[in-house]
Amino acid sequence: MLPDQSGTYLLILRLQDISTVEVGRLGAFRFSAGWYAYAGSARGPGGLAARVSRHLREHKSLHWHVDYLRTCASPVAVWYALGSRKRECVWAQAILNLPGASVPAPRFGASDCDCLAHLIYFHALPDVKTFARAVGETIIEKAVI
Repeated sequence: MLPDQSGTYLLILRLQDISTVEVGRLGAFRFSAGWYAYAGSARGPGGLAARVSRHLREHKSLHWHVDYLRTCASPVAVWYALGSRKRECVWAQAILNLPGASVPAPRFGASDCDCLAHLIYFHALPDVKTFARAVGETIIEKAVI
Protein backbone atom coordinates (compact mmCIF):
# COMPACT_ATOMS: atom_id res chain seq x y z
CA MET A 1 0.00 0.00 0.00
CA LEU A 2 2.58 2.61 1.10
CA PRO A 3 6.30 2.82 0.27
CA ASP A 4 8.89 1.37 2.60
CA GLN A 5 10.72 4.71 2.62
CA SER A 6 10.92 7.40 5.30
CA GLY A 7 8.23 10.04 5.33
CA THR A 8 5.68 12.12 7.16
CA TYR A 9 2.00 11.21 7.30
CA LEU A 10 -1.44 12.23 8.46
CA LEU A 11 -3.66 9.33 9.43
CA ILE A 12 -7.25 10.40 8.80
CA LEU A 13 -9.71 8.74 11.19
CA ARG A 14 -13.50 8.78 11.51
CA LEU A 15 -15.28 8.43 14.82
CA GLN A 16 -18.96 7.61 14.43
CA ASP A 17 -20.06 8.17 18.04
CA ILE A 18 -18.91 10.19 21.02
CA SER A 19 -16.39 8.09 22.95
CA THR A 20 -14.42 8.45 26.14
CA VAL A 21 -10.98 6.91 25.76
CA GLU A 22 -8.25 6.36 28.33
CA VAL A 23 -5.09 7.41 26.47
CA GLY A 24 -2.23 5.89 28.44
CA ARG A 25 -0.63 8.30 30.90
CA LEU A 26 -2.38 11.28 29.29
CA GLY A 27 -5.63 10.24 30.94
CA ALA A 28 -9.22 9.99 29.75
CA PHE A 29 -10.60 12.22 27.01
CA ARG A 30 -14.06 12.62 25.51
CA PHE A 31 -13.80 12.49 21.72
CA SER A 32 -16.64 13.92 19.65
CA ALA A 33 -18.01 12.15 16.60
CA GLY A 34 -16.24 13.47 13.51
CA TRP A 35 -12.90 13.44 11.73
CA TYR A 36 -9.42 13.29 13.19
CA ALA A 37 -6.01 13.89 11.62
CA TYR A 38 -3.03 12.37 13.41
CA ALA A 39 0.41 13.65 12.35
CA GLY A 40 3.34 11.26 12.51
CA SER A 41 6.64 10.39 10.93
CA ALA A 42 8.18 7.10 9.90
CA ARG A 43 11.95 6.97 9.63
CA GLY A 44 12.71 3.50 10.92
CA PRO A 45 12.94 0.12 9.19
CA GLY A 46 10.10 -0.38 6.72
CA GLY A 47 9.36 3.36 6.60
CA LEU A 48 5.81 4.50 5.99
CA ALA A 49 4.58 1.03 5.06
CA ALA A 50 5.62 -0.46 8.41
CA ARG A 51 4.47 2.42 10.64
CA VAL A 52 1.10 3.02 9.00
CA SER A 53 0.28 -0.69 8.65
CA ARG A 54 0.80 -0.99 12.41
CA HIS A 55 -1.64 1.87 12.99
CA LEU A 56 -4.16 0.13 10.72
CA ARG A 57 -4.02 -3.25 12.49
CA GLU A 58 -7.01 -3.98 14.69
CA HIS A 59 -5.35 -6.13 17.35
CA LYS A 60 -2.07 -4.85 18.77
CA SER A 61 -0.50 -3.69 21.98
CA LEU A 62 -1.34 -0.08 22.80
CA HIS A 63 1.95 1.79 22.41
CA TRP A 64 1.38 5.17 20.71
CA HIS A 65 -1.40 7.54 21.74
CA VAL A 66 -3.15 6.96 18.42
CA ASP A 67 -3.37 3.23 19.22
CA TYR A 68 -5.82 4.07 22.02
CA LEU A 69 -8.03 6.17 19.74
CA ARG A 70 -7.91 3.42 17.10
CA THR A 71 -9.87 1.16 19.47
CA CYS A 72 -12.98 3.17 18.51
CA ALA A 73 -12.05 5.27 15.44
CA SER A 74 -11.79 3.89 11.91
CA PRO A 75 -8.98 4.78 9.52
CA VAL A 76 -10.21 6.35 6.28
CA ALA A 77 -7.10 7.64 4.50
CA VAL A 78 -3.41 8.38 4.79
CA TRP A 79 -1.93 11.61 3.47
CA TYR A 80 1.85 11.43 3.13
CA ALA A 81 5.05 12.78 1.62
CA LEU A 82 8.40 11.04 1.32
CA GLY A 83 11.58 12.37 2.87
CA SER A 84 13.88 11.86 5.81
CA ARG A 85 13.29 15.26 7.43
CA LYS A 86 11.11 15.16 10.53
CA ARG A 87 8.11 17.32 9.54
CA GLU A 88 5.32 16.00 11.76
CA CYS A 89 5.37 19.11 13.99
CA VAL A 90 5.09 21.43 10.97
CA TRP A 91 2.27 19.28 9.61
CA ALA A 92 0.44 19.23 12.97
CA GLN A 93 0.59 23.03 13.14
CA ALA A 94 -0.50 23.39 9.50
CA ILE A 95 -3.55 21.15 9.91
CA LEU A 96 -4.43 22.93 13.16
CA ASN A 97 -4.47 26.24 11.25
CA LEU A 98 -7.12 25.01 8.79
CA PRO A 99 -10.70 26.27 9.23
CA GLY A 100 -12.73 24.23 11.71
CA ALA A 101 -9.72 22.61 13.40
CA SER A 102 -9.45 22.10 17.15
CA VAL A 103 -7.34 20.14 19.62
CA PRO A 104 -9.42 17.44 21.34
CA ALA A 105 -6.67 16.18 23.67
CA PRO A 106 -3.71 18.40 24.59
CA ARG A 107 -0.28 16.71 24.18
CA PHE A 108 -1.83 13.78 22.22
CA GLY A 109 0.99 12.39 20.08
CA ALA A 110 3.27 15.22 21.19
CA SER A 111 4.99 13.85 24.28
CA ASP A 112 8.44 14.24 22.68
CA CYS A 113 8.07 17.80 21.32
CA ASP A 114 6.66 21.23 22.22
CA CYS A 115 3.55 21.01 20.03
CA LEU A 116 0.10 21.51 21.51
CA ALA A 117 -0.93 18.15 19.98
CA HIS A 118 -0.48 15.96 16.92
CA LEU A 119 -4.16 15.00 16.84
CA ILE A 120 -6.54 17.52 15.32
CA TYR A 121 -10.35 17.30 15.25
CA PHE A 122 -12.71 18.41 12.47
CA HIS A 123 -16.49 18.26 12.34
CA ALA A 124 -16.23 17.85 8.54
CA LEU A 125 -13.49 16.05 6.61
CA PRO A 126 -10.61 18.45 5.84
CA ASP A 127 -9.46 18.90 2.24
CA VAL A 128 -6.12 17.36 1.22
CA LYS A 129 -5.47 20.07 -1.40
CA THR A 130 -5.96 22.83 1.17
CA PHE A 131 -3.58 21.02 3.51
CA ALA A 132 -0.98 20.57 0.74
CA ARG A 133 -1.06 24.31 0.07
CA ALA A 134 -0.66 24.99 3.79
CA VAL A 135 2.51 22.88 4.05
CA GLY A 136 3.79 23.81 0.60
CA GLU A 137 4.35 20.20 -0.42
CA THR A 138 2.93 17.62 -2.77
CA ILE A 139 0.81 15.29 -0.65
CA ILE A 140 -0.15 11.80 -1.74
CA GLU A 141 -3.54 10.57 -0.57
CA LYS A 142 -4.27 6.85 -0.17
CA ALA A 143 -7.68 5.55 0.85
CA VAL A 144 -7.70 2.90 3.56
CA ILE A 145 -9.85 -0.11 2.75
